[in-house]
Amino acid sequence: MLEIRFHGRGGQGAVIASKVLAVALFAEGQYVQTFPAFGVERRGAPVMAFVRIDDEYIDLRCEIYNPDHVIVLDPSLLDVVDVTSGLKQGGTILINSDKPPEHFKKYDKFKVATIDASSIAVEHRLGTRQHPIVNTAILGAFARQTGMVKLDSVIKAIADEIPIKTEANSQAARDAFDRLAMDNQGGQP
Repeated sequence: MLEIRFHGRGGQGAVIASKVLAVALFAEGQYVQTFPAFGVERRGAPVMAFVRIDDEYIDLRCEIYNPDHVIVLDPSLLDVVDVTSGLKQGGTILINSDKPPEHFKKYDKFKVATIDASSIAVEHRLGTRQHPIVNTAILGAFARQTGMVKLDSVIKAIADEIPIKTEANSQAARDAFDRLAMDNQGGQP
């Protein structure tokens, strides 16, 4: 079983991103489970969302405490939330940031990748300049970083699950897939 934990803020689309990813993986023949965890339910408040993937039916019904992958939609969360809590050795971290992976040296035990999903969202008019909706861009980057889901499956899931600005959201995922910055040696003990 593989487990993914999303960290975002209310209004960025972390919960929708987890659902779109689950739909894409399900279309590829995987068993999936997705669910959110909210604190204060308001725009800007920290939220988490989870995805489980397996080749077999998933009986487990609890939050994800030891993910294989972490996706961070808002880099300001890095200063207030331990996003790596429980992250498995050699796990991956995908951070929405305009900085290169090498900037995040404190995570050198993990494989770090960065994507400026905020700029991509603004380019495609997804949300506003002050509050871009980065979820579809982050999924395109995740598809490239991990190779665990095909970009075409993500694009199809976006079309199925996001009825507003479908083409702009799909193009954001494609652009992020192409622009992802990955470190070359992260995750080495």
